Amino acid sequence: MDYVKLYDTTLRDGTQMEGVSLSVHDKLKIAERLDHLGVNFIEGGWPGSNPKDDEFFQAAKTLKLNNAELVAFGSTCRAHVSPENDSNISALVDSGAKVLTIVGKSSETQVNDVLEVPLEENLRMISESVKYLKKLGKRVIFDAEHFFDGYLLNPEYSLQCISAAAEAGAECIVLCDTNGGTLPVDIFATVSTVTNAMEVDIGIHCHNDSDVAVANTLAAVQAGASHVQGTINGYGERSGNANLLSVIANLKLKLGMDVVTDDQLELLTEIHRFTSEMANMPRNRYQPYVGESAFTHKGGLHASAVAKVEESYQHIDPSLVGNLKHIVVSELAGRSNIAIKLQEEGLSADVPKERLGDLLKIVKERENRGFQYEGAEASFRLLVHRSLPEYQSPFELVDFMVVMEKRRRQGQRNAEDEDSLCEAMVKVSVGGEVKHTVAEGNGPVNALDQALRKGLLEFYPSLENVELTDYKVRVVSQGPGGTGAVVRVLVESTDGNSNWATIGASTNIIEASWQALADSLEYALLQR
Repeated sequence: MDYVKLYDTTLRDGTQMEGVSLSVHDKLKIAERLDHLGVNFIEGGWPGSNPKDDEFFQAAKTLKLNNAELVAFGSTCRAHVSPENDSNISALVDSGAKVLTIVGKSSETQVNDVLEVPLEENLRMISESVKYLKKLGKRVIFDAEHFFDGYLLNPEYSLQCISAAAEAGAECIVLCDTNGGTLPVDIFATVSTVTNAMEVDIGIHCHNDSDVAVANTLAAVQAGASHVQGTINGYGERSGNANLLSVIANLKLKLGMDVVTDDQLELLTEIHRFTSEMANMPRNRYQPYVGESAFTHKGGLHASAVAKVEESYQHIDPSLVGNLKHIVVSELAGRSNIAIKLQEEGLSADVPKERLGDLLKIVKERENRGFQYEGAEASFRLLVHRSLPEYQSPFELVDFMVVMEKRRRQGQRNAEDEDSLCEAMVKVSVGGEVKHTVAEGNGPVNALDQALRKGLLEFYPSLENVELTDYKVRVVSQGPGGTGAVVRVLVESTDGNSNWATIGASTNIIEASWQALADSLEYALLQR
């Protein structure tokens, strides 16, 4: 295959994923990023199905796309209705999109049991819809829904469906693995048969219900498909769609197809993160190519090998897709992990080689107690500095106390009407001067945070800009179970310019919280 066109359906099929909702503004912003990426088609939605998609196509008329064509999606005309009189077809035309994708059944079972129309009527619906839209000057792509399921049961009829669309003027026939249950070997065989039998471009649209959507897409390309559909991050109904980011990377880096430029390929990680934010979905840190952990090395043997030959445990240079190599320290680490991590953090010159073993021992001992430094690199940096004889902490804890009181006023009957009071007392030493502060807070952790800050602000006014942005608690398995288990607290903080994470671990959740909070403020002072 000399060329492959990229078709993104994040703004339509991707929004069918549970938990994903995009505003018109979100969709416009994503469309701009997709255009920068170099995709050929951006499917904006289904006009007429909901007010938001209608609004999007009106707003999208102001978009200045340099690489992509905006596509409107809809269905064929209804049974026993001409395209001219069909509201679905009219909505497609009214969208103003020059390229229209219409979906139609290509499975005998679907026609008989879902549409409940004669097989010939379905062929008419396909043919007349395409002809009518072509007559109006539109470019038409036909999505053959349930094609692989239908082909398995009645290949003759499935081929009749796509032939009807092709003969009517569709520029591309997209074979849809709608249920996501077909395997790559069958995709390859079927697409090979279709591409040999048809003169029109053949596309592929795969769902990920069997976790092979990307593999199926690549198999289709190797069988002759010249058009691939997918979504950013694999968003889509049920288990999602083929992840277009992985498809692009594999086509270019593994199959040598210049579907995007080198500069556009470097945008993959950025677009992964941007779309996650727009969709208000957590980023999958383990996502191939673009996830934060996609090129992370934890095992000591791996880290040692990668330090010598990066290809040892990396299939590509992460910079090609805009990502980074990452070395973490843990109970599985070796001296190489520590050495590489120190180099990454700019601390190599501070720690003599003969101290690497001692530092590694400290890390492993603390992780055995429940600490975990993979996601708390600020605490790791502090651990390194504290291991150096010349390091002096900017403050030291003398002691702290937290009191929580539950009050029910006279006349109150419900527990939710009760007042709770949390108060923390903290004594800290700064340069030999002990500061004793008390503060109330919205819960014990907040009270601790307020009291500690109160005691330090006199000495370190810059801490005024530091704020906690996230607080996570996880029960770990060390020690007794239940309420006596070790808990790990992860705190994320910012000063407006940078972000960092710190950690604490203890059988006492307040103690663990204190450790993470104190580390956060100490790290803020360290990086001044």
